[in-house]
This record gives sequence, C-alpha cells and structure tokens, in this order.
Amino acid sequence: MPKNRNTFSSLTTWRRRVLAGAVHRGRRWVQELGAVTAETPGPLRFRRIGAGTRLAFPQGTVFGEAWIELGDHCIIAEQVTLTAGMMPDLDLGPDPILTLGNGVVLGRGSHVIADTTVTIGSDTYCGPYVYITSTNHSYDDPHQPVGKQWPRAEPVQIGPGCWLGTGAVILPGARLGRNVVVAAGAVVRGEVPDHAVVAGAPAKVVRRWDADSGWQPPLRTPAPVPIPEGVTPEVLRALAEPATDES
Repeated sequence: MPKNRNTFSSLTTWRRRVLAGAVHRGRRWVQELGAVTAETPGPLRFRRIGAGTRLAFPQGTVFGEAWIELGDHCIIAEQVTLTAGMMPDLDLGPDPILTLGNGVVLGRGSHVIADTTVTIGSDTYCGPYVYITSTNHSYDDPHQPVGKQWPRAEPVQIGPGCWLGTGAVILPGARLGRNVVVAAGAVVRGEVPDHAVVAGAPAKVVRRWDADSGWQPPLRTPAPVPIPEGVTPEVLRALAEPATDES
C-alpha cells in the first residue's frame, strides 16, 4: 500500500510540473504577443511610437493616443497608464499633449495623466508606481463635494536624465531640471533646479551639485567603479554566472 501511495504521489508531482511549465510558457507567449511596438501596435494608434520602444503586456489604461508621442527605445512596463485628455474621444487640437523623449523608462504600475501638456525628457527613469499628473482636484467651494468641482490643470515638465524613485508623485505645474533625483515617496510641486536631490512630502531640496563645490552636502557613498576598458559583454556575462566546483 505505501508503494502505491508513493507512485500516485510521483505521478501527481509530475503532472503538476508539466502543467506549471505549460502555464509559464503560455504566459510568456501571451506577454510577447500582447506587447505594443511600432511594428505591432495592436489597437493603439499613437501620434508617434519610436523605434525600439515597447509597452509590456498587459498595458494599463491608455487613451488619447493621437496626442501621445513616445520617443525611441522607451521601456513601458506592465500596467502603466498613459492618458491624454480628461476622457477618451476628445479633440485636443493639433499639438501633442503627452511627450516622452528617447530612452524613457516607466516602471510597473506607473501613471502619467496628461489633461494638459506633460513632457518627460530623454533618459529619465521612473521606478514602479510613479504618479505624474497635470491635473488636481479643486476644493474652493466648501459646500460642494470635491469630486464634483472643476479640477485645475497646469503643464508638467521633467528634464532629461532624471530619476524618480518608487511611489514618487509629480503634481501639476512641476518643473524638474536636468538630472534631478526624486526620492521614493516624495511629492513634488513647483520648480526643481538642475542636479538636485529632493525628498519628502512636500519635497524639498536635500542635496545640490555645482561645478565649483561639487555635491553639497557631500555624498556619503563611494563613487562607482567604472568598467575597465576592453571588457566585453561576454566577459560581464561570464562574471555573472555562478562558479562551478570542479574539484
């Protein structure tokens, strides 16, 4: 009897392993097939989608594509929302509303809500669940529900080379300079100068860089060691592989 029970258990394990493998292969196939690129846009008709840009599947809410421009080699992760206009099927005029420069990365679950113009500069990287919006609720009338009051919209501009940490919120009217670092969970409004680090809610500048004095306050972490000249991708891949014990 124990032998039969062991045999049944082995068959069940084998079937589960085969089924799990099929599920994972099917998921990868669906993800590949559902990704949006310039060559395979699916139902989405962006004003522009650059070469090498890819929206991972499943996509979040996307509408107003005719007023959305995506640069070259952008990475848009799963469940990212991209919207132009307050609702679908509006005529927003001749100019783009939402513009992503080349090489922009939007992490999983991020939202970019452009009821008026939002511009994200080239090579800006966003961690997961970043929220960028040009619109905010107004609450001027204390006798009306906030959700029923007409919202306010102001353009948002994010300069090139920025890094926005996980859960950062960029509010209407924000203007970030070049190479700005936004700490995780920070809530940014107003103007942020080039080469600044901001943190907190509301976000404040906690570190600045200039050509004369460098970073102030000074950085506490050692500078990264550059990759030596002549090191090829093949060498880096070999270094990343776990060592094998040949003894």
